[in-house]
Amino acid sequence: MTDEIHVNGSCHCGKIEIKAKVKLSEVRACHCTDCQKMSGAPMRAIAMAPSNKIEITGRPKEYIKIGDSGNKRIQAFCPNCGTQLFATDIKKSSFNLRTGFLEQRNELEPKTHVFTQSSMGWTTKLQKI
Repeated sequence: MTDEIHVNGSCHCGKIEIKAKVKLSEVRACHCTDCQKMSGAPMRAIAMAPSNKIEITGRPKEYIKIGDSGNKRIQAFCPNCGTQLFATDIKKSSFNLRTGFLEQRNELEPKTHVFTQSSMGWTTKLQKI
């Protein structure tokens, strides 16, 4: 089985579509406080795609935030329906796709968890529910 798969998806209203090739081994769950705040959830699953393996149709709205590291990060979302699509560096060299809008989201199981020092303590108890 190959580590790379083609993914595709669109925002809720359908005005923006994205196709990309991602590595299953690089799917992550991010627990940073920015992901928590911007997603409204305790974590966010992301699939990474280099700029030469992504195609974006439509014009996402871009919001530039400064991370705890001091680096500027572009947060992209649909200006019409608000679907969160990706984050990228200022040079747009690599894209962290938000897996929730992708058709293949069930196949994009996180292989690692990052920024776990910010994770909600109760997330470790979810399997007991």
